[in-house]
Amino acid sequence: MLDYEDRLRRVTQCIHDHLDEELDLNRLAEVACLSPYHWHRVYHAVTGETVAATVRRLLLQRAAGELAYSARPVADIAMRAGYSTAAAFTRAFSDAYGQPPAQYRTHGSHTRYAALPQKQEKLVVFNVTVREFPARMAVTLPHTGSYQKIGRAFEQVGTWFAVRGLFGPESRMIGLYYDDPAAVPEDKLRSAAGIVVSGVPAGVEAPYEVTQIRGGEYAVLRHKGPCTGSGAKSWLTLV
Repeated sequence: MLDYEDRLRRVTQCIHDHLDEELDLNRLAEVACLSPYHWHRVYHAVTGETVAATVRRLLLQRAAGELAYSARPVADIAMRAGYSTAAAFTRAFSDAYGQPPAQYRTHGSHTRYAALPQKQEKLVVFNVTVREFPARMAVTLPHTGSYQKIGRAFEQVGTWFAVRGLFGPESRMIGLYYDDPAAVPEDKLRSAAGIVVSGVPAGVEAPYEVTQIRGGEYAVLRHKGPCTGSGAKSWLTLV
C-alpha cells in the first residue's frame, strides 16, 4: 500500500481543489495513473468508502459550513452541492446531519458557540468539565488558513496512516488550533490535523511531524454530531 501513498495524496488534493467540477471515477483514476477498476479497489480498501461517497461527503460538509457561516440561500447551497432539487438536498443533508438544512442553520450545534450581545453573555452556560490527560504525541500535518478547511489535512494524515496499516480500534484523531480567530487573520491561522500514537512510527518525514502534546488539566466540552474524519474518536484541543 505504501506504493499508492502518492497517488492517494494527489487524488485527495484533486477532490478538494475541484469540488465544483465533475469528479467521476475515470477522471480520478487518471490522476492516480491507474485503471478505473484497479483504482476503485485501492481507494475503497484504504479509505473504507467509494470515491463517489467521498465527494458526496465533502460536498455536504461544505454545505454545512455555508449554512452555518453564511447567509447564502439554501437553494443556492443545494445547487452547489450537486443537488438539482431542494427536496433531494434536504433528504441527503438530513440523513448526514440529523436535521433539515433550514433547521440546521438556525439550531445546529454550531449555534451554541455563536457570539451573543455583551448583555447576554452571562446567560450562556456550557457543560464544561475539567479532566486530567497524560502527555501524548501525535503524527500531525500542519494547516494554515481557515479552520473550516482543515478537513483536507485530516484526509491526508488519515491516508498516511491507512496505507501503513496503523489504524486500530483505539486510534484517536486530534485537531490542534494555535491561534485566536478573533485576533489573527483567517489566512494566517495555524493548526494541525493529527492522529495520536503510542510510539513514533517509522517514516515520518516532512510535511508530517511528530508533535508532543502536554499532559495536565484540560477543559472538556463534548460535541454530539457529525465531524470530519474516518469515524475514529475525536478530541478538539486548544493549545
